[in-house]
Amino acid sequence: MRTDSSPGPLPAREHLPATAAGTPVLDVVIPVHNEEKDLRRCVLGLREHLARTFPYAFRVTIADNASTDGTPLIAAELAARHPDVTSVRLERKGRGRALRTVWSASDAPVLAYMDVDLSTDLNALLPLVAPLISGHSDLAIGSRLSRTSRVVRGPKREFISRAYNLILRGSLQARFSDAQCGFKAIRREVAQALLPLVEDTGWFFDTEMLVLAERAGLRIHEVPVDWVDDPDSTVRIVRTATDDLKGVWRVGRALTTGSLPLDRLARPFGDDPRDREITDVPKGLARQLVGFCVVGGLSTLFYLLLYSLFRQSGGSQAANALALLLSALANTAANRRLTFGVRGRGGAVRHQAQGLVVFAIGLALTSGSLAALNAATAEPAHSTEIAVLVVANLAATVLRFLLFRAWVFPERRDPAPASVPAPAVPAACSEPTTTSTGDPR
Repeated sequence: MRTDSSPGPLPAREHLPATAAGTPVLDVVIPVHNEEKDLRRCVLGLREHLARTFPYAFRVTIADNASTDGTPLIAAELAARHPDVTSVRLERKGRGRALRTVWSASDAPVLAYMDVDLSTDLNALLPLVAPLISGHSDLAIGSRLSRTSRVVRGPKREFISRAYNLILRGSLQARFSDAQCGFKAIRREVAQALLPLVEDTGWFFDTEMLVLAERAGLRIHEVPVDWVDDPDSTVRIVRTATDDLKGVWRVGRALTTGSLPLDRLARPFGDDPRDREITDVPKGLARQLVGFCVVGGLSTLFYLLLYSLFRQSGGSQAANALALLLSALANTAANRRLTFGVRGRGGAVRHQAQGLVVFAIGLALTSGSLAALNAATAEPAHSTEIAVLVVANLAATVLRFLLFRAWVFPERRDPAPASVPAPAVPAACSEPTTTSTGDPR
């Protein structure tokens, strides 16, 4: 994992002032590799849209990733003909490498990129960068998975996209909705601090950048987009998915071990919650995962012991249900106290009720496996039943941890600090005050 030095803690966000004529506020990068067919149409369409709708000076940068067709000649021609278009040639492939190279050298305060196929409706470009210009957000992404997005693509890509984002939510606790939409923007000072920590140079670059930014407490703005799939896309789905899963493992391991200096990305909001000492709360995923595994192992032994005892005087289904119920109650209580650090009686009943919902899922898995075994074999051996139940419980364990972490025992938020009461003012000297209410977030 990359640990290069960065400029240090980020300054407070401020609204970007209108700059002098010719100085770009926005630099839109278009990474390309052998895109001679679409490059001219994309650049000219983007220029026309920005000139008509964007109130600041802009630049379009073509980042050529070692193209071997006519792409470099077209890029050079467009840059020579239009002063707001530049071209950068890289001799090695990789979308992440291209974005890192151009963004690191750009002088524009807002940096963006989009795919050359113009799959994303350009009307979302101004809403994408406006929160960065105003100082409200650090990064902005287009989302094809928002409820108000309108997307046209095949079922295969739809399934892969949603499955990938579910993996990110379950493994890396990502809260952003769409990691791989080719439509993103970032403030330059954030890029200067964040990019040295991002290792990937390919398609996983986006995901890694967003995960690290979110873990560092940076604000990510999401914009619903209208998006039409490009049927001629050259992205190799299987290889890209494999590389992405490798990246998820690498980033998850780095976050678990704490090898990334994410504190350097802290914004000076004043009372940063990460600066406060919090007692009796497990420190991150690694601690919780270890505690859950220990409790799970003991619970499994307890469950198998109960099942063996109850099986001597009853059928397999009744013995399984009763053993699983008792072990689930013990498992929830142990995880509540040992894994997730919840103390006291407050919420204990609710936690047990939610734990029973998780128990019901485990019961469905184990009972279903027993039913399948009994359907396949009239009188299965006791050792076979035990083996089948162990496999079913292992499958339920992964889902149980995710449900416990995200739903039953979610990460506790610090309460807002109590305001200090103002000194009492005599009634005769007091003046009426006007209170304004802002739009709730």
